[in-house]
Amino acid sequence: MSTDTNDADSDESSGHCSTPDSDGEVAEEIAIISFERKLDTAREIEAGIGDAYERVDIIEYHGDVFAEHWGEYDCFVGLMASGIAMRKTAPLLDDKWDDPAIVVVDEALTWAIPITGGHHGANQVAHDLSQLGAVPAMTTASEAAGKQGVESKAKALDTHVVNGDSTVATNLAVLNDELGPVARLDGPRAVLVGDDVTVLKRNAEDGVVLGTGTVSGVKRAQVLDAWEAVLDDLGLGFSDVEFVATGTRKEGEEGLYEAAQEVGAGVVLLEKETLEEFEGPSPSRSKELIGWPGIAEASAIAGGREHDLARKKERFDDAVTVAVGR
Repeated sequence: MSTDTNDADSDESSGHCSTPDSDGEVAEEIAIISFERKLDTAREIEAGIGDAYERVDIIEYHGDVFAEHWGEYDCFVGLMASGIAMRKTAPLLDDKWDDPAIVVVDEALTWAIPITGGHHGANQVAHDLSQLGAVPAMTTASEAAGKQGVESKAKALDTHVVNGDSTVATNLAVLNDELGPVARLDGPRAVLVGDDVTVLKRNAEDGVVLGTGTVSGVKRAQVLDAWEAVLDDLGLGFSDVEFVATGTRKEGEEGLYEAAQEVGAGVVLLEKETLEEFEGPSPSRSKELIGWPGIAEASAIAGGREHDLARKKERFDDAVTVAVGR
């Protein structure tokens, strides 16, 4: 299974967290480090993104502030020049899998720049700061190229990376379009892998997959209502959802991503070739109209552990099509 996002069966009618860290977690505890004269901006940031995190603290800057709180937070937001943050944190950096993420932002909230830990929460926080007008300056290679790196795939699949050193090679393969689908393997089994194979381990033992297609410009509430209806029909709730699956043509569909964020689910993007391999049983006009198989059923089947449907697709509000995979 490949992870990329974009279209759905609902394109038949229209014709169309948070960036995770590498071990499958997102930044949850944030410290905003601010000079005294910038505390009003710090409070604006806290008010703007605070609801998305378990903890957001404002700490006034002093020379040893980063060292004093190192290891206490998932991410530092430095309301300061990037040079200050870099000089003060560089001696503290040890291992990218353990170090906190660091984002710097200017007082005018023009730029949000991840300087360390892009895949460990910094990209996620920079993206959230864009809601306040800051432009997130992503420099991690996969994100800069508009592609979903292995760490992001891990988060979307509700998994974590077992062998972190492998991601250098596999993210290079992502950049070169050479990675291919993420294979699901159930055991008991023994697997022998090389240094350039990234192993993802599930964080939960079971769950269903919400295969979802939407019209362009779908609203968050429309998606949530559709998901709730199909889950209710199965006697399930959002806590039973492993992840949301769709096609790469739906990448960036804000209503879909907002809905997934609200229920705490990752969005897995499936490429056309993968969906063609797992085409669903229900007729769909999308193949005739846009050359894609029906997104909802194909993505639900592709994403499910058994590659089977728990519920065939249903269309809601002429905007959302949902199938449930297992």
